[in-house]
Amino acid sequence: MLISRTVIAWLLAACLLSSIQAATSGGAVPLTLDQAMEIALAANPTLAAAKLGRDIAKARLAVAGERPNPELSFEETKETPRDALSLAFPIELGSKRHRRVDLAEAEGRSNEAEITRVTAETRNLLRRAFFGLAAAQRRAGELEELSRLAERTRGAARNRFEAGAAPRLELLQAELAASDTANAAREARALLVSARAELNTVLAHAPDDPVAAEEDFDSGVIPEADAATALAVGASAELAVLDGQIAEATARVALARAQRIPDPVLVGAVTHRSEPEFDWGWRAGVGITLPILTTHRATVAAEESALTQLQAHRVALKARIQGDVYGAVALAASQKDHYSRFRDEMLPRATEVERMAEDAYRSGQTGLVAMLQALQMTRDLRIRAVQAALDYQISLADLERAMGAPLP
Repeated sequence: MLISRTVIAWLLAACLLSSIQAATSGGAVPLTLDQAMEIALAANPTLAAAKLGRDIAKARLAVAGERPNPELSFEETKETPRDALSLAFPIELGSKRHRRVDLAEAEGRSNEAEITRVTAETRNLLRRAFFGLAAAQRRAGELEELSRLAERTRGAARNRFEAGAAPRLELLQAELAASDTANAAREARALLVSARAELNTVLAHAPDDPVAAEEDFDSGVIPEADAATALAVGASAELAVLDGQIAEATARVALARAQRIPDPVLVGAVTHRSEPEFDWGWRAGVGITLPILTTHRATVAAEESALTQLQAHRVALKARIQGDVYGAVALAASQKDHYSRFRDEMLPRATEVERMAEDAYRSGQTGLVAMLQALQMTRDLRIRAVQAALDYQISLADLERAMGAPLP
């Protein structure tokens, strides 16, 4: 009997906890950043479309490995021999097939680099949307709490007015402040719906899916500038894409050079009815295209110029990434300090000011003007604190984008 009562008590507690979670998150258990990231990387349609390029790369590799087909021809003429059955075999020289395979493999590696770039972009979009929703949730919660405080202030003003301790102007001012705060809370709820739809888009969910973000604005580590730069140069998805394009251009240059070598065609034929000399005969020959009018030299020059341009782009991109990473690290560190001051110093004091101002007004020690000033000040400070938290996470997203790789 004791066990059954314990089980019942545990079930009741679990139900109560579930109802509290549903009430605070709009019917959805909050996702952590890692959970949301896992869902996005598995279901994001843009990333899924990029991964389809792997099948294309496999098909192109198979095409590149194909050999030219022989040509079979039959001739019947009035001349002798009257019948001829010929078979022509093209022979590729200059390792053309090998060069085509190298190019297809380089295109496949370039596609993998593109998948890595889209993955990094998806991670970045997810981080921004996730903390955008977290900030919208906190902003809505802060304004709801301030709205309740304004309602309590309006109730206190009504009691003082009805008791004859305050003029009607004071009641009207309290009602106006309560209405203004309630309006701000409604606007925050609308922004919450918009932020949720943005996150659902990245997660490949329905826009109205009741997803919630776990509000952990302290997450994320800012690496040292030198370490971040080294990581960016070594693992940047943007640089990887350009390296893949350089490898592809190098393979195109090699193929263009191989195309300058003409391919011979071996021809063998069986002849028939060449009376009176013979009934059955044969003939063999070889043909080759003479590179006189078209030497493909211009094609090689064009491919070499494209390769040189890509190499120059890489030098410029590497320099830009280094500068962007240094600037992003400095900005992220500054935003973290800004957010930390709000979290550790200003918000606790704002809460204390709200409590003291409400107690002082209810006890008649101060007037409504002081109460409204405290309410407006703390409201502005709470909203700025939410924005500071969001700015910190956005600066981490900017750093991650500048690095082109996940934060360590």
